[in-house]
Amino acid sequence: MSVRHTVIDSPVGPLTLIGEGAALLGLYFDGHLRTPRLADHGPRTDDGFEAARAQLAEYFAGTRREFDLELAPRGSAFEKQVWALLTKIPYGETRTYGQLAAELGDPGAAQAVGNANGWNPISVIVPCHRVVGTSGGLTGYAGGLARKRFLLGLEEPPADEVGRLF
Repeated sequence: MSVRHTVIDSPVGPLTLIGEGAALLGLYFDGHLRTPRLADHGPRTDDGFEAARAQLAEYFAGTRREFDLELAPRGSAFEKQVWALLTKIPYGETRTYGQLAAELGDPGAAQAVGNANGWNPISVIVPCHRVVGTSGGLTGYAGGLARKRFLLGLEEPPADEVGRLF
């Protein structure tokens, strides 16, 4: 099956989803800072994006914490390692670039991890927004810091649940 795309509305603006067969290749924001590496997004269609559309709607409604979609991001072996780690960061939690580098076995690779994070082709679903600077502060985000702040805020537990966590 050939590459195709659709555009859906979301609380963070229009999202472009790119797919091939049953797999999702990309999810990009309007004004995404790092343009997709795919030369061709294929024709625009709504067909084949039903599961992604439904799961994203549930995520933005606060009823979904994990995605269950076939993903096929295109990138280097190292980038794919980093993106796989991103999917393991639990909903509502953050990690630093240094922590991810250490998980990969190379504590000195924080900058390389940051670069790979920036090239993540499947934003939101592969939660690169959950990666923060060493101090815990927000750092660059291909969708812009306002979107990153929104996504992290969406994942914060309600105030009545905070007390139950401790």
